[in-house]
Amino acid sequence: MVKHISELSGEQKSELINIFGPRVNFKKRERHYYGHDIGTLPSLVKPMLGKSEPAAVAKVENENEAVKLVNFANKYNIPVVPRAGASSGYGGVIPTKGGIVADITTMNQIQDVNHENLKATVGAGIRWERLEKKLNNQGLSVQALPTSAPSSTVGGWLAQNGIGFGSFEYGWSQNTMESARVVLPTGEVKEFSGDQIKNLTGTMGTTGIISQITLKLRNYEDTKGISAEFKDAESLKKAIHSADEQNIPLWSVTFLNPNWVDLKNKTPEKHQHGRSDKTPNPELPMAYVCNFLYPESRENDVKPLKDIIQNSGGKVLPDKIADHEINESYKSMKIKRLGPSFIPAEVLVPLENMDRVFEEINNNIDLPVLVEGMMSNDGYVVLLCFMRHSERSLKFNTAFPLSLSIVNIAEKYGGRIYSSGLYFAQKAESVFADNYRDIQNFKNQHDPNDLMNPETLTGKSGLNTAISLGEKFEPLGRMIGNKSGIGSEKFTKEEKGIPPEITELAYSCSQCGYCVSECDQYYGRGWESQSPRGKWFFIKEYLAGRDDLDQEQTNTFLSCTTCEMCDTRCELNMPIEQSWRKLRPKLVQEKEMMTIPPFEIMAQSLLKERNIWANYMKNRADWIPEDLKEKISGESKYGYFAGCTASFVEKDIAVGTARMLDDADIDFTVLGDKESCCGIPMLMAGKWDVFEKIMKMNISNMKSKGVETVITSCPACWMMWHDVYPEWAEKLGIEYNFEVKHYSEVLVDKLDVLKPKLKEPLNKVVTWHDSCHIGRAGGVYEPPRQLLKSVPGIEFKELENNRDEAHCCGSVMTLVADPPVAHKVANIRLDEAKDVNADVVATLCPCCLVQFRTAVDEYNLNMDIQDLGAIVARSLGYDIPDSTQDTLDAWLTFDKMIELLQPQNMADMMEELMPEMMEAMPSYLKPMMKSVKYVPGMDALMKPMMPKMMPILMPSIMPKVMPSMLKAVEKRVPMPDYIKEQMPDLMPKAMENLMPNMLPQLIPYLTPKMIEYIKKN
Repeated sequence: MVKHISELSGEQKSELINIFGPRVNFKKRERHYYGHDIGTLPSLVKPMLGKSEPAAVAKVENENEAVKLVNFANKYNIPVVPRAGASSGYGGVIPTKGGIVADITTMNQIQDVNHENLKATVGAGIRWERLEKKLNNQGLSVQALPTSAPSSTVGGWLAQNGIGFGSFEYGWSQNTMESARVVLPTGEVKEFSGDQIKNLTGTMGTTGIISQITLKLRNYEDTKGISAEFKDAESLKKAIHSADEQNIPLWSVTFLNPNWVDLKNKTPEKHQHGRSDKTPNPELPMAYVCNFLYPESRENDVKPLKDIIQNSGGKVLPDKIADHEINESYKSMKIKRLGPSFIPAEVLVPLENMDRVFEEINNNIDLPVLVEGMMSNDGYVVLLCFMRHSERSLKFNTAFPLSLSIVNIAEKYGGRIYSSGLYFAQKAESVFADNYRDIQNFKNQHDPNDLMNPETLTGKSGLNTAISLGEKFEPLGRMIGNKSGIGSEKFTKEEKGIPPEITELAYSCSQCGYCVSECDQYYGRGWESQSPRGKWFFIKEYLAGRDDLDQEQTNTFLSCTTCEMCDTRCELNMPIEQSWRKLRPKLVQEKEMMTIPPFEIMAQSLLKERNIWANYMKNRADWIPEDLKEKISGESKYGYFAGCTASFVEKDIAVGTARMLDDADIDFTVLGDKESCCGIPMLMAGKWDVFEKIMKMNISNMKSKGVETVITSCPACWMMWHDVYPEWAEKLGIEYNFEVKHYSEVLVDKLDVLKPKLKEPLNKVVTWHDSCHIGRAGGVYEPPRQLLKSVPGIEFKELENNRDEAHCCGSVMTLVADPPVAHKVANIRLDEAKDVNADVVATLCPCCLVQFRTAVDEYNLNMDIQDLGAIVARSLGYDIPDSTQDTLDAWLTFDKMIELLQPQNMADMMEELMPEMMEAMPSYLKPMMKSVKYVPGMDALMKPMMPKMMPILMPSIMPKVMPSMLKAVEKRVPMPDYIKEQMPDLMPKAMENLMPNMLPQLIPYLTPKMIEYIKKN
């Protein structure tokens, strides 16, 4: 049998790198993220799993790579655990014997769609949500899909086997699949079809790596629904049974028990920046609520259902509830927001006995049991049961056995556990039924050493014993468990520097993975640690003492682009991005971690000249056209806030905005050289002290101009004035009465004045990029589109992902932290523009313009990136110069500075400064330094001393070396004269702030260089 492999040899790592390149990861921290699924085990049970951490994680892009991986595993007898969305909680992806986790989510292509035969062949790693969206665009749809469609994969559902939406008509997942290709544990590739598929269903990757699946399809139609309430499970059962008997053509039937409904009614709505983003949800009745779904064309055929509902003792609910429940289809775990933890018990029972199962659960389990039910076409219903608790409580251990009590009740009435997996391996025979022996024989024949996902079907002996004992003493366990409720846990105290509200969210997170695939940090960097799910998991591990909050992890929080896609995706409506924002000052100011290095230069520029581009404050108003200077210099009710980038770099934004406002007969003023940066870079960099100073200046200066409505062109500036400034003003006791609007919001109300003046046609295909800070964060979607479409000659095309679903450009935090990653993120968005054959990508965000223009330059793309205001102003007849080259020139300085501030590059520069550094050393250390050259072994003694010495020495050395350092920086970083002139003021304080945290990263590179220099000199 395969042995536990916790680490790989250097030779083995090299072989994997040859196969996967950068798509294989050996970092211990990263591997830790791939050692769990969404389930939470009690603290007393978890040790029975042993060390469930892989030795490597490999992202498999195609079948050929899967074959190479399996051959590699056979060569060295290393376990392989296939992993997709990890959206299940049965222990199906737990690497209990280490080895290699094979992440198949990159095998996500749609390979063929056959419209005539209604079939599609897809990569096993494609997410159901993405596949369904692509098929819908072609007038097609899948037959059935899981309730976790936003995160789960096609291959994962086959490996799990289950019931989902559409199962009332089409049955289990395996029934909707024509065939599957699998890389067997031997390395052989085999196609399974017909009855052969049963050797794969529910086996959780133990029979191989599923690479490709052919699905059965149906024609796409809008889904309609009828929702009904029932006083008890018996009347609910009667209605479902009657609907089936009378052949009502339903697609899907799901229901909630009263306990689930109660919690669903109490879950908070989604809030962004302190405001609800939609009208309140309708209140569900405290009853069994059932949702009957069907394709729109069957509207007349399902009309008898309403009589069935009433004759069964039910009541048809208003259409607005049915519509709401359809919109909430994939938010089953929303109720976990009120958890914070859940004890699960998922069972399959015959519909005919469902009411008796509910009765026994209600009579025997004292903790409230929340149940979601889902019907299949074979007369069985899945009951997904959960009990609220707290995994941090010792009582969680004694309450957890209640899940076995629910399983026992299901078995008593002809049911079984829904799936087996590692945690319920001893139930495998009842799960697989007649197919159990065939699966065992297949496994023995093709994988006698249990190489593929070992122990998942057989279990671990300690865990199996614990489950057996739990079943044997179930009555006793139930008696104790019934006394182990804790109600809802209150989070009131800061723990290890983590605010209580963030701790609560970390434990509430269901780990469903909805946030993962669409997170730009995840698809930009490729690893679980970068995703919101990964960050929440880290916080739990940190609080439990299983991980450290170091600089590496700090960087993960800081480099988030703050796009808020995670907030949109989260089924629990958690304020994720705002939580990371609250953590930033905790990390940078309280824990004194290093912010992203270039932000220290920006901070000094802000404090000195009040802008992020290190330009002179006196030049901030130079963008203003001569003919407007006097007109907009006085007081006005409207104040245009241009922002740093529009004022100094992409001046077409500011000029275009001013021209549009003036031509629309809007009287406005500007702050001119009294305007400061809005402060968002410092807010996001965790330097809230700098932000506060800047904010106070802007508020005061805008008041002095008599402004009542602030107009912005930059979405980030809009968000600061609209959301953040009022919040801070209230906190600081500052009067704040400004209305805040984007210029597009103001101008759409003036289109009757402006539109007749738009004369110059563009005559190009134009697409629109929604900027995150005014789109998802503010809901401003239509005004910019209306303004853009008013320009003559434009053929407008939407990007595939738009409005709430629009992908982030990758700026600003990631662009400053890691430009190659940011460019990759931007290119994914630009690929969407290529797909619609756009000549121009229009946007209204200066940061998006910088990001896209640098990405276009980096990838040598033939694409024009233009600002909305500039496009409209040109149509008005104004000569607005294109600022693309100015953008690239300004960014080059930042790009080279970012590159220089990387530890190895900094060490290389400091090698050049070695003579000055040696000369600046304290006199008492110089003899010891020189002894390295003459005394054998002194260099070996020096190496461990350097990490302790350098932090002590640097504060006194750096000022003496600074003049030479400035010259060295100037050699490496192309700078305009205004930056060169300011560097003596900016660099010393920035380096003073950076060095305490940067030194540990520098020393491994710097020490050998220093010792080598001493030996030679």
